[in-house]
Amino acid sequence: MPGKAIFFDYDGVLTRDKTGSLTMNRFVSEQTGIPYDRVSQAFRRHNKQLNEGESSYAEIWPAVCAELERDLPLDLLIKAFESTPINEKMLHLARALKHRYSVGIITDNKKDRIDYLRQYQRLPEVFAPIVVSAEVRCTKVDRQVFQWAVACLGVDPEESIFIDNTASNLVAPAAIGMKTVYFDDERNDVAGLAHFLDIEFEVSTQGAA
Repeated sequence: MPGKAIFFDYDGVLTRDKTGSLTMNRFVSEQTGIPYDRVSQAFRRHNKQLNEGESSYAEIWPAVCAELERDLPLDLLIKAFESTPINEKMLHLARALKHRYSVGIITDNKKDRIDYLRQYQRLPEVFAPIVVSAEVRCTKVDRQVFQWAVACLGVDPEESIFIDNTASNLVAPAAIGMKTVYFDDERNDVAGLAHFLDIEFEVSTQGAA
């Protein structure tokens, strides 16, 4: 049975928004009245360096404010972090799996955002390790982030499963032997995912649905 460890993507799997950028852009736009596209453009130019740990939201905030031509309070970022909509059904599944398997997160994300959400959403109560691209300085296009994750648990890639809502993020883990599962975030069929894990990998999801 391959499922000693099961890793979840964060945004789009454990949350109801497809990406963290969507969450952040929408909140800032709604709170300030600045059009979504302008907010998105202001953040987008920093996205790569944020995800790769070369900068943080706090560090790029003055540049974002300058581009938006608004002196916005820094605590708007914290409120934006807090607006992240958790996928309660998926969290319930993860909690059920934790009774039998190691359950972790692998995410392309910003360090200060996930640092805050670790505590705000109490993620370590369910997930360990929580592997963040900005901390390991590589994203999910790189095999290294997945090798890092399985090494944290001392399991072989073949004994691990990774679930993501972006098909291109499944290429690197599959290349090192991890089992991969595409999750359609728009359908959000968590019961269907639980059934697939059971049928395809003999992963017991009893109590999950």
